[in-house]
Amino acid sequence: MTAPEPCAHKPHATNHAPRLQPMDTYTTKCRLYTWGANSYGQLGQGNTEDLADPQHTESSLLKGVICITGGGGHSALITDSGSLLVCGQNHKGQLGLGHTTEVLTFVPLSLSSPVQQVCCGWDSTLFLTDSGQVLSCGSNAFGQLGVSLQVPYSAEPLPVQSLHEPVISIAAGLRHALAVTCSGGVYQWGKGMHSQAKRCRHDTVLPSYLSSKEPCKVPGLDLVTSVKVAAGSTHSACLTAGGDVFLWGSNKYGQLGHADSFLPLPVALDHSLFNGESVIHIHSGWTHLIASTESGRVFTWGRACYGQLGRPVPANEGTDLGRDAAQTGSSLRPHSVPTEISHLAGASQIACGSEHNLAIKGDCLFSWGWNEHGMCGDGSLCDVMRPQPIPALRAARPVLIGCGAGHSMALCCLKDREVEDCATASAAQAEGESV
Repeated sequence: MTAPEPCAHKPHATNHAPRLQPMDTYTTKCRLYTWGANSYGQLGQGNTEDLADPQHTESSLLKGVICITGGGGHSALITDSGSLLVCGQNHKGQLGLGHTTEVLTFVPLSLSSPVQQVCCGWDSTLFLTDSGQVLSCGSNAFGQLGVSLQVPYSAEPLPVQSLHEPVISIAAGLRHALAVTCSGGVYQWGKGMHSQAKRCRHDTVLPSYLSSKEPCKVPGLDLVTSVKVAAGSTHSACLTAGGDVFLWGSNKYGQLGHADSFLPLPVALDHSLFNGESVIHIHSGWTHLIASTESGRVFTWGRACYGQLGRPVPANEGTDLGRDAAQTGSSLRPHSVPTEISHLAGASQIACGSEHNLAIKGDCLFSWGWNEHGMCGDGSLCDVMRPQPIPALRAARPVLIGCGAGHSMALCCLKDREVEDCATASAAQAEGESV
């Protein structure tokens, strides 16, 4: 299929990973470090052993990397030429290589057009080409590939044909997917939310997009221009050109900042929740969200039981809201209200795994949250309740970060010795600050 023609005034895609910039104070020696869960070779290390400390990945292919991301058990990278590298779990063909064999090291994936964005679901993958075309591969058990073909999975990337104009942003949830077109419309497909919607809103006629296996326009957003989407396990988010955040789907853990247990239509968060500021970046884990505002403030909300909010919450907070909250209209719990993480202010990049996070602030890489497989990179398997510098990477400058459900990746450049001491002092100061 011929890719759609780009719009004359295509909005800039805000979720594209930054390209490497020239660095005068650092060497040009960069390495990809990976750590965390590795049952399917998603770390690209050539084995299936979990890593609790970052370890650099040896491969001559890892040059010019500009985007890093992961899914349930697979990983994908984009290079500055728009080419792809993939590895990991492949039982549903989610690597797009034309077969279903696991791949333990990063290998090239050839597509007909350069790629500007890639998103990984649990066992599926979405690709956005430079021309605005969306391709998908992997499991289609819930219609998450967005194609008309009635196939259980596809090991070959297939075009998502029901999007009738170029796309500027994509997102993959556990079993659903999202896209923003160049005119600002938001489309969703995949039935990943539908079962929970029926349980929570059994007396309500549900919008058709919740059960669609092909892209269906999300209602309630016609008066705004969306520029970016993000997806959790069973919720969705979009960011508008005006800096508003709209949320819909499951609110089981308070991740929508609302009292109802399920929102079938998008609801905007009030700017007052972000100190009156516009939001410029939105990120989502499975059950929590992170937003960055125009002044660089960072806010978190949603599920908190693994430390993924990076702030203290009462012992009974951050758990299942249950159906009582929706039925009684009870007030929001503290974990449901966006709250600032002060010592992450000015973070240049943030990435969410399923229940853990990474952030770059200055020359320091922070991690926090769920750590059962060592994905926080601190050498332990204990959950990390607040953002902490990753000890093994203090001698390196983080440039790019990405997460899978239970693994982490970072492209780091080795530092000159003259700036290493400054970064160590900065990291020590950050450790001593309170949230």
